[in-house]
Amino acid sequence: MKLLDILKTAYEADASDIHLVQGHVPMTRVHQVMTPLDMPVITPEIARGFVEQMASKEALAKFEQVKDSDFSYAAPGIARYRVNAHMQKGGIAIAMRMIKTKVPPLAALNLPEVIARLTYLPRGLVLVTGDTGSGKSTTLAAMIQAMNDRYRKHIITLEDPVEYMFQSNRCLLEQRELGQDMPSFASGLKHALRQDPDIILVGEMRDLETTALAISAAETGHLVLSTLHTVNASQTVERIIDMYPAAQQNQIRSMLANTLQAVVSQTLFSRIDKPGMVPAVEVLLCTPAVRNLIRENRSFEIPNVIETNRALGMVSLDTAIAELYFNGMISREDAIAQSAYPDKLDRQLAA
Repeated sequence: MKLLDILKTAYEADASDIHLVQGHVPMTRVHQVMTPLDMPVITPEIARGFVEQMASKEALAKFEQVKDSDFSYAAPGIARYRVNAHMQKGGIAIAMRMIKTKVPPLAALNLPEVIARLTYLPRGLVLVTGDTGSGKSTTLAAMIQAMNDRYRKHIITLEDPVEYMFQSNRCLLEQRELGQDMPSFASGLKHALRQDPDIILVGEMRDLETTALAISAAETGHLVLSTLHTVNASQTVERIIDMYPAAQQNQIRSMLANTLQAVVSQTLFSRIDKPGMVPAVEVLLCTPAVRNLIRENRSFEIPNVIETNRALGMVSLDTAIAELYFNGMISREDAIAQSAYPDKLDRQLAA
């Protein structure tokens, strides 16, 4: 069994993920559904060979030491992959997510038009949030590419691992990978501020130090893009505040109110009109009213502000879901299952 044969078969099936688990046949995720491939069961020797074929010397050493390792792998002529090798039940397991080599244009992603406007911001913090696999990386890559094509600026990305491979166009674009080019996001971000950037992409604000540095970078005139694993705008604000000790929370509310420009929250759906996926996108734009809610610890009122400011380009998750349903793109069952307010949306879809 050859790794490239598995990857080619998965690519042709439009699989987003590949799972190679010792003792099982290769499995793929196609439009959110797990599907077995018509191939033999993976033996311990084959699983070990796959890891050794894909992992760098450093990633392999980490796997041996802590039984978990994240790295990227480029399959010649097929695609790039974000890979996690780990142990389960004493055997090797590998999870791979396909990263398409060509960055899609924003216009091709079925995103609200207001997302393109965010690429014109001169400074501040823009967060793209959602569950794992909700398309955050693709949205951010498309935004970076739009700015790369338009401006003459310096862009630095801090990623774990590097996913889309950018080529500098009008911008000078540097990509730094966790583990290979920097020991942590916080370290990379701290030093990035001394590297004369205009735009900084931080793969994930996963700890207090990284979050504090990202907000400081936005405060000092940089445009900072990052992600969080939150499902809506109000939860995103609360998650950031809750990272800080209680004694610092009032101060961080004020800093966040001054720097946050937008929160884009994505949820992916399987399409029923044709093969593929489509995102429902909630958009919060930081108007003066929103900034006051953040300062005054009233983030629970953010959904109401979103609903009453559609003319500005704000969209609630349920409004976005309802639009996909009425356009015949998603099923009623999926729409209600992913809704923020299922009972309310159920009545709306029945109207």
